[in-house]
Amino acid sequence: MKFLRLKTLDIYIIKKFLGTFFFAILLIVSIAVIFDFSEKIDEFMENNAPLNAVIFDYYLNFIPYFAILFSPLFTFIAVIFFTSRMAYNTEIISILSSGISFRRLLLPYFISALIITIFSFSLSNYVIPKANQERFIFEEMYYHKNPNTFKGRNVHKQIEPGIFVYLETYNTFNDFGRKFSIEKIEDGKLVSKLMSDDIRWDSTINKWTIRNYYIREYNESGNQAITTGTKLDTTLNMHPEEFSRRDNAKEAMNLKQLNDFIDNQRLQGSGRVTDLLVEKYRRFAFPFSTFILTLIGISVSSRKVKGGIGMHIGIGLALSFSYILFMQFSSQFAIGGSIPPLIAVWIPNVLFAIIAIYLYRLAPK
Repeated sequence: MKFLRLKTLDIYIIKKFLGTFFFAILLIVSIAVIFDFSEKIDEFMENNAPLNAVIFDYYLNFIPYFAILFSPLFTFIAVIFFTSRMAYNTEIISILSSGISFRRLLLPYFISALIITIFSFSLSNYVIPKANQERFIFEEMYYHKNPNTFKGRNVHKQIEPGIFVYLETYNTFNDFGRKFSIEKIEDGKLVSKLMSDDIRWDSTINKWTIRNYYIREYNESGNQAITTGTKLDTTLNMHPEEFSRRDNAKEAMNLKQLNDFIDNQRLQGSGRVTDLLVEKYRRFAFPFSTFILTLIGISVSSRKVKGGIGMHIGIGLALSFSYILFMQFSSQFAIGGSIPPLIAVWIPNVLFAIIAIYLYRLAPK
């Protein structure tokens, strides 16, 4: 009978936790959509955005992104809200008086937190990147006034080990580059070099077309062989998107794509690697914060205090917003090169874990 009573209590708390969590998401996301629409409606109308594109291409993909972005806040609100009600109605006191320890009471909370963590991690790494990709395409067509152009000149890249390319200029409107060359180096020696007037991306065959080229190859004895031509279709480990990516393009990559892009940028010696690593580590640290904020939430709201639920919600919002702010603040140190990305991303979790343990020790037992 005791096992049945505990099991019933667990299900009761899990239902309360998850029900309040998803209700908070629905409520706040609805408000966010209304504000976002009121802000962007002029641009949508000015650019003749179709209604079905606004609904299905933009807002249907905007909702999961916004929901996961503030999932720690929603978790905290959910725990604070329904636990405060339980404390105000003396349910927490009754549970503890019946012989159930506070530690045992945490079990259904952490089961719920685990469900939210899996939900958040899965969406962040596999669902939302695809949704963001569709949303970014819509924004490029119907919202952004200035096209995303590439302004760099004299671009040097290593696209594979020992393979280096050079472009004098690149035009993102027609995916056209001028004064293109590609060098192949083995054991520190130049073995071949291709030079051409221009290069263009052919989307019909997903290849680069090189025009008016000549190739100079060197053998071990130092002799040269020269090949010329007017047109050459070739596959390179280089894509037009590398010249037109916006700063938030990393959010449109799933975990595998992000890892591959990080390896590619390291190979090219790009300065974007730190920013990409911050995004990668954040996708692991952010869902894990659900456990920490859950422990803080129940530790703060399980005690009946003067001011009732409002006091608990106020404290909860202050702590959750400070966590999100601190996460952004520490990430900037990593991007600036002051702190390694892994440490910078996990510092807020470590700090708030210490706060959670302290508040847990003060909670009613």
